Amino acid sequence: MSAISERRQRERAHRHQLIITAARELAETEGWEAVTTRRLAERVEYSQPVLYSHFNGKDAIVSAVALDGFTELTAQLRRARQTAPDPGQPLRAVCRAYLDFATERPALYQAMFILPTDLKFASAETPPPLRAAFDEFVNCFPPDNQRRELFAEVTWSALHGMAVLAATDRIPRAGQDERLDFLITQLAAPPVGPTTR
Repeated sequence: MSAISERRQRERAHRHQLIITAARELAETEGWEAVTTRRLAERVEYSQPVLYSHFNGKDAIVSAVALDGFTELTAQLRRARQTAPDPGQPLRAVCRAYLDFATERPALYQAMFILPTDLKFASAETPPPLRAAFDEFVNCFPPDNQRRELFAEVTWSALHGMAVLAATDRIPRAGQDERLDFLITQLAAPPVGPTTR
């Protein structure tokens, strides 16, 4: 590859990330409704055709922002799991980190879980950043637990519900710690009766 081609690839990668960053900043300050190709073109000082050479529309931009978000979420969950005050019980630290992430980065969380994207969850086509975030929950359960992925799915689902319902004032934010305590207690309780899986 020639030096000119390498430089063009670097410039393209820089432009790509610049657009993602601008979309995220605009969403964080004004909401996702404000993120349009026209506004982004003005913000990054490129024409709309240049934007479309990177992304084929808003959903593609949201997907790119979401992927960045999953990379950040994974890092935050991993840090929480590895530095949990009680090394034998990392689940509480990971759950708290997840809820904090959703609260501190609402626009990013919307891109990851609420807005339309072309990202595939729970499939062979799941991008590595999504799988890595999920694995942080899986890693909170003992390796000999054959249902640890199911436990991780239920945990993530419950946390997502708590995050969205609190963010939209459907449930009081003040009760999050009590809800989290209840969730952890239920997940740690031994199963009652026969299991089907």
